[in-house]
Amino acid sequence: MSLFGDRTAFSHSLAKAAPSLGAQDVGDGQLIVIPEVQREPRTRFLSTFQLPEHLTFAGQSVPLDNWQVRERIEYEFYQFLADEGQSVILAKRSGRCFPQFELQLAAAGLHDDLKYLLLLDNKCPNTVSVPYQSGTGRRRHARASTAPLNRRQVELSVETTMARLTAVRAKTADWFLAVAAYIGGEDHLQRALAEQKIGEYWKLSASREVMRYVPRLIAAKEIYSHPDRYLGLAKEDLYAPVETETVIVQVTEPKRHLAAVANDLGTYYLELKLLNPHIAHDSLPRGTHTLKVAKQRAVVP
Repeated sequence: MSLFGDRTAFSHSLAKAAPSLGAQDVGDGQLIVIPEVQREPRTRFLSTFQLPEHLTFAGQSVPLDNWQVRERIEYEFYQFLADEGQSVILAKRSGRCFPQFELQLAAAGLHDDLKYLLLLDNKCPNTVSVPYQSGTGRRRHARASTAPLNRRQVELSVETTMARLTAVRAKTADWFLAVAAYIGGEDHLQRALAEQKIGEYWKLSASREVMRYVPRLIAAKEIYSHPDRYLGLAKEDLYAPVETETVIVQVTEPKRHLAAVANDLGTYYLELKLLNPHIAHDSLPRGTHTLKVAKQRAVVP
């Protein structure tokens, strides 16, 4: 008798023992084992996403039938989608920032779509900042600073931005030109329009920043108003707003360290700094201070 016994019986028993391997009896007693094919997940191409045929911003129609307009907006649209990680984070942060922006825009009588401008300019972190150089009409990029800047607070910053946009909007007839003036400066925009003998943004030749900003704003509105469609995010995936309460803190000594203030308020140093970005130093000077604390942590000192 063979060392391996009956070859055919052995083959059949092996086939029964490993059905998941796709064992196949070819009829001559020999067994062919067909391994499972490991299939890679199908690549998702960015081209599967397309701009809608009709887009608006602040109630104005976007002329997508103009070839260079469509190309400029598509460029920004696919740039957002290509940087998926950053776009996901911005979409998540919009859940925290948009409710406050919407209330302030409505109170000021401004279009709700301007919240996407705030999202682009500030990345919607814990605070928002859109400082200006006085009298120039030019936007100044916010950088980390050790100097106290009260306008870095959300409410003050939004009010400043909206006031500036309202002023330029009154002089330029539409929101596309208003945003261009907000970015590049009113005087520069008016000179360019006069020199080029045009009266609309989409025909304007200007700096790279001005040329890209409005298309980027429109692309941002499309993507971040539909995070489920473009980024796979459900409403519950977005960051919830932080509910805060305002407390009054009296400092009687020359200065009091924020860690001690936070402890008195039932919170901690980092959270106190995040919710009060106008505090630039590690301590509060003598005097009365208005601070925000997370609602569930609010404690009267």
